[in-house]
Amino acid sequence: MTIGPITLSMIEQARQRIASSVLRTPIVRLNFDNAPGEIWLKLENLQPTGSFKVRGASNALALAGDEAKKRGVYTVSAGNMAQALAWRAKTLGIRCRVIVPDNAPRTKLDAIKRYGAEIVQTSFDQVWNVVVNHRYPALEDSIFIHPFADPRMIAGNGTIGLEILEDHPGVESVIIPFGGGGLSTGVAAAIRSRRDDVRVYACEPETAAPLAASFA
Repeated sequence: MTIGPITLSMIEQARQRIASSVLRTPIVRLNFDNAPGEIWLKLENLQPTGSFKVRGASNALALAGDEAKKRGVYTVSAGNMAQALAWRAKTLGIRCRVIVPDNAPRTKLDAIKRYGAEIVQTSFDQVWNVVVNHRYPALEDSIFIHPFADPRMIAGNGTIGLEILEDHPGVESVIIPFGGGGLSTGVAAAIRSRRDDVRVYACEPETAAPLAASFA
């Protein structure tokens, strides 16, 4: 699936849609004496399910509208996206199903179930096929929401960037954790659309570095 540019307008509209369902999280200074400069943290762990994913999930469901209520939604995730989509779907009265690998830890499955989602377990190969092809034939009666490669998710994530610029206007650099790329893309799109002088970095651990490998 090809994703077009994520525009500032898309992100600003997403902010309006999700304003009543997510937190405007605080930015706090890290008390670290040996830091080379001031380091500030954007506390997305304070969101209802403990991660930034509620932003994109809320935006995606808002855009899906009545069709989501008729057909239900599904995603592929055993972690933050599963919980975020399940949480928001439950508050809206929308059926939510989550595809997870058959070796997913019981603790993660229990967390997803607590938010009311139905779990569909399958092999890792099938899970990866859904990630790549954006579809799962057995659930095609429902609307698929990709955990990161979805403009609705990315625009929702981008609202973090707007808040950083507004709440900490002196920012010089922003460092974003990189996993699937939806957070990095959204935040970078927001920041660079308003402030081209701010440097944006995507970071990943050395032991799990697909982004770095893709440039090698």
